[in-house]
Amino acid sequence: MGKPDTRRLDREIQQTTRKLDAVRRRELWPLDRRERRTVAGAAVTGGYRLHRGESTGRAERAMDTAWTAAETRLIAEITALQTERQRIVTEAARDKAARKSTGWW
Repeated sequence: MGKPDTRRLDREIQQTTRKLDAVRRRELWPLDRRERRTVAGAAVTGGYRLHRGESTGRAERAMDTAWTAAETRLIAEITALQTERQRIVTEAARDKAARKSTGWW
């Protein structure tokens, strides 16, 4: 038996890392529906208050909170994927060691 098959997990880790980089650049495409709605609502609210000459502090905080939540979610996803990958690799190494210990040599 060869190496454990971690291609799917590697691809998901790479894709999630790309999403995290995009969120850090404040791109909207990696956000889920709830996060996208929060950011858009805060932008609209901030624009309205700016047009009226009022403070946009609350809208800016809401937007920052949404971006931080998205970043935290993606970091947690990456950590979970990396943990799963490590578990698969460790399990494959344990199986290989068990097979070698029961052989003739």
